[in-house]
Amino acid sequence: MARFSRIEVTRKMNETGIVPVFYHADADLCKKMVQACYDGGIRVFEFTDRGDFASLVFAELNQWVIRECPDLILGVGSVVDGPTAALYLEMGANFVVSPLIDEGMARICNKRKISWIPGCGSVTEIGRAHELGCEVVKIFPGSSVGGPGFVSSVLGPMPYTCIMPTGGVTLEEENLHQWFKAGVHCVGIGSQLFPKEVIANKEFESVSVACRTSLEIIRKFRLPKQPE
Repeated sequence: MARFSRIEVTRKMNETGIVPVFYHADADLCKKMVQACYDGGIRVFEFTDRGDFASLVFAELNQWVIRECPDLILGVGSVVDGPTAALYLEMGANFVVSPLIDEGMARICNKRKISWIPGCGSVTEIGRAHELGCEVVKIFPGSSVGGPGFVSSVLGPMPYTCIMPTGGVTLEEENLHQWFKAGVHCVGIGSQLFPKEVIANKEFESVSVACRTSLEIIRKFRLPKQPE
């Protein structure tokens, strides 16, 4: 059972500004990465469904989060169909992120009032996602669909849209400034926050520092907005 409503998830994504995106087959390493992000100020975290038995890792991770980081909102990403979404909802996922629009997934999440964040690459797809009940849309890959310019163009005729780009977002101040100036709701960051060498060397403190620094950068040039 999810611990946070879809509106709470949407608001916290915007309030924090960054959603780390991470997967590893080692549940203990996942816990340490989540803790590192949490210590750096992160309050929404996306675990991606990208490996065999990933759901079992998520189940263990979520139980740990509930005990150790009770105000952290943990969700799942890279979900491509309804049955997989339902599996993660039974394990307490607070939101579901997908690289595509799947109506079966939308129905399952809407029945449970769980935040569903589909991947979109056009204004037409964003409009369809809104019809299916999403609060936030993911543009993926963010840099390939048009970058910050795409975001600002969409918000012209559709200013009520909450957009989370993933792909093409870096930790550099200029990059973050471009995205938030364009009007994003928040950004998803994966490999830029979790380089292979950082994972291999278990440099958890560097992850905390990167999160803390990036959040400070974001706070300098944007004010939180709330969903309509």
